[in-house]
Amino acid sequence: MSQLAYEHAPIGICMLDNRRIHAANQAFAEMFGTTANDCAGRSIADFYASPEDFETIGNKVRRAMEAEGRYHDERIMKRADGQLFWCRVRGKSLSPDNPFQSGVWTFADLSDERPVVSLTQREREVAILTCRGKTSKEIGLELDLSYRTVEEYRARLLKKFGARKLAELVAKLSGMPL
Repeated sequence: MSQLAYEHAPIGICMLDNRRIHAANQAFAEMFGTTANDCAGRSIADFYASPEDFETIGNKVRRAMEAEGRYHDERIMKRADGQLFWCRVRGKSLSPDNPFQSGVWTFADLSDERPVVSLTQREREVAILTCRGKTSKEIGLELDLSYRTVEEYRARLLKKFGARKLAELVAKLSGMPL
């Protein structure tokens, strides 16, 4: 019964060993535009928006997994055909002493709720931290930028998303109705 539930779960599930896919269910494969068999053995990096995202997010995941054994975020990921989409990601390490050794991860496609706008890696980082309610100064400290530079990134985001104010931008980024 548990294998049947895994295979037919309405959410993408995969098992990662050292950031490589050990197994993936049908929903994961469909979400990323491939087959479950083709996922096995692939690096999860193949599904990140960029190699920089793979490294940057990987560092955040490692720190969180070492501290709590869990991690979650919403990020832009990439389908097999190169199409980008917003995805809710949650993971749990099965090996606390070595967080990437083994873990179970879920992936939920947020495409219907949140359209993808072409963003640079830094714009994505600022957008994510803005959605988490961080101020420009807090974002600047976390990303090692001046708060004025963060404000410039936020101004670009407002323009790209057609938002007039920060609250509207956050609503558009989070998929909330306006």
